[in-house]
Order: sequence, then C-alpha cells, then structure tokens
Amino acid sequence: NELHQVAHNGRVYIFINRRCNQMKLLHWEAGGFVLYHKRLEQGTFAFPTHSKAQISWSDLVLMVEGIQVIKSNQKRRFSLK
Repeated sequence: NELHQVAHNGRVYIFINRRCNQMKLLHWEAGGFVLYHKRLEQGTFAFPTHSKAQISWSDLVLMVEGIQVIKSNQKRRFSLK
C-alpha cells in the first residue's frame, strides 16, 4: 500500500538494507508470494547508476550476481602498424 502498487502484478520488488549487504526480492507467482533473500559476506550491492525507481531484468541479474557495469567516456584508440 505504501508503494501505491498492486503486489501481485508480476513485478519484482527489491528491498536492500541500509548497509547494502542484504537484498530481498518479493515476487508473486501462481499460488502465493516468493521471497528471495541474499546476504553478502563481503562487499555491498551496487545500484545501477541510470535509475533508482525501475531497473531492467538484466540489471537486476547483474546486481544480484555482484557485477557492476561502469561506462567509460574514454574513446577507444587504435594503433596502426
């Protein structure tokens, strides 16, 4: 209710604690809710830099796996021999 969303709409809701070392995913499947919980022994979860409210499925998978994508503004340089 606080998010003003219907919990069984097929979306995955992500909850991360203040220390960013625990994540819970809440998802509705046929028959009831599924709650996934992951706690990191080292490090923290990295949020995607482009969006805080909604993220893509691929960004969620990368975040759960602990992979952070960093975009570089540097141009590639090629050397000709």
